[in-house]
Amino acid sequence: MSDWKTDYLKELEMADAARQRQNEGQARVCARRAAGVAIREYYRRRGKSISNPSAYDLLKMLMGDVSQPEAARQSAAYLTLRVNEEFKLPAGLDLVKEAEFIAQTLLAE
Repeated sequence: MSDWKTDYLKELEMADAARQRQNEGQARVCARRAAGVAIREYYRRRGKSISNPSAYDLLKMLMGDVSQPEAARQSAAYLTLRVNEEFKLPAGLDLVKEAEFIAQTLLAE
């Protein structure tokens, strides 16, 4: 297994563990990092040098990449949403699933 995949799966595992502890905030952070790992690998494979920006920066880059499917850019947008005053996201939004969708879309193996 390549390094990116190990890092990606580790973030997803940490997100799952955070959810089991009812720590949705930590799960969101891990989901964003997992998506960032996948996005960085996608651009690396295409020869685009990434000067190690944050997962948030990588999500913004994907959002602005019009060569990507609208659904992948929308998933990136969901992953950059801020929580409301109750630390909640819009109902029904699962950032772990959005991160998995980005990885599957960009790095289908």
